[in-house]
Amino acid sequence: QLQLVESGGGWVQRGGSLRLSCAASGFTLHNYAVAWFRQAPGKEREFVAAISWSGGSTNYADFVKGRFTISRDNAKSTVYLQMNSLKSEDTAVYYCAASKLVAGNTNVIDWRYWGQGTQVTVSS
Repeated sequence: QLQLVESGGGWVQRGGSLRLSCAASGFTLHNYAVAWFRQAPGKEREFVAAISWSGGSTNYADFVKGRFTISRDNAKSTVYLQMNSLKSEDTAVYYCAASKLVAGNTNVIDWRYWGQGTQVTVSS
């Protein structure tokens, strides 16, 4: 079964940093674009960032631009989300998703494979 596994979530104070990881299981990630989404309780899932299969193209939601950086290491079948200057509004479950799409696609329904999510809690 194709699976993505997120890790690296946790509790952090406002202004702090976390690095999330998304590791592929059951498939090779190098030929997939990967995106990060997040979902707070009672809220809809929203796009955060995406990266092309080669890592040559990235796309960020406006609310994270300049604070978050998405990157990938295809040799490790892992995608990262470095989150700096975290705000309380960033508190959510963060999910990674993979599909054979371009990184500019921000539509949730267009992403085929999803991880189970990792909780990020930012204290104010």
